[in-house]
Amino acid sequence: MSKHFFSDTTVLLGRSLRHITRSMDTIITTTIMPIAFLLLFVYVLGGAIHAGAGSYVSYLLPGILVITIASGISYTAFRLFLDMQSGIFERFQSMPIARSSVLWAHVVTSLVANLVSVAVVVLVALVMGFRSGAGLLTWLAVAGILLLLTLALTWIAVIPGLTAKSADGASAFAYPIIFLPFISSAFVPTDTMPGPVRWFAENQPVTSIVNTVRNMLAQLPVGGDIWRALTWCVGILVVAYIFAMVAYRKKIA
Repeated sequence: MSKHFFSDTTVLLGRSLRHITRSMDTIITTTIMPIAFLLLFVYVLGGAIHAGAGSYVSYLLPGILVITIASGISYTAFRLFLDMQSGIFERFQSMPIARSSVLWAHVVTSLVANLVSVAVVVLVALVMGFRSGAGLLTWLAVAGILLLLTLALTWIAVIPGLTAKSADGASAFAYPIIFLPFISSAFVPTDTMPGPVRWFAENQPVTSIVNTVRNMLAQLPVGGDIWRALTWCVGILVVAYIFAMVAYRKKIA
């Protein structure tokens, strides 16, 4: 049964990846927009922002990576919604394939697409002056945290993808997630913010994730941020997965 599931998911994954390569608007939005933010904040606003002794691009990069992932998962909801509306789900359900493979193909597609987008943004940051002395294991740990975040947000994306009434509604859920890094330590230290804003910034998930990635790449102690980041990611993943599977079962019932 497991072998059947993996083979079915692999076939459907290839289908979803081909759709991405044929959709230039997806590639532009998920990659070019975060790069535009990176250029804007470093070369236009960076001179007026004091974020420590290091280069601002190094301080900024973790937050831009979170925005990159948030932009990418909006298209997961969009593609899933289109599949639901086109009737392809019903066709797949009538075929001798694992039912959950249809959903998992979209999830794995999100992981692959976001991994590529994140890699491109990191390469652009390197051209702009980003440097890190972190070793291979540290980079793998950073990649693991970002993959866990992507997986958690992707399962959130599955819910509107299954339940939205319109294509715009399916992808609009990502806007608050894209906005969250702006009220966090992603762009400026939280101690520069007024009281209530600072409290929110320091206690929302993006700040702990950004601080963890930033300190790991800078070879600084991560403290308790890494445990808060992992707790947020795992907690969001579990809750989103449960609600997504409930919505999926209702759809295929």
